[in-house]
Amino acid sequence: SFVKQYSKLDSHKQLLVDRAIRVFTDNPHSPQLKNHPLKGELAGKRAISAAFDLRIVFMAHDDYVLVEMLAVGSHNQVY
Repeated sequence: SFVKQYSKLDSHKQLLVDRAIRVFTDNPHSPQLKNHPLKGELAGKRAISAAFDLRIVFMAHDDYVLVEMLAVGSHNQVY
């Protein structure tokens, strides 16, 4: 799902996602990412911000040893 959604983004948004993932790799709790847990149907998952209205939903395992990127898109698309 993440790869398919990523491939549909325009090149500028792909660059923003790439940048967010690089920052995340260096420090998953960087304030600029606004890393936060999700509620409701998405409870147990987390999200980071790649831009104003561009989110990445993921699941972290073993205290961020393994991370699964699940979805990427606007706030309305991923929530």
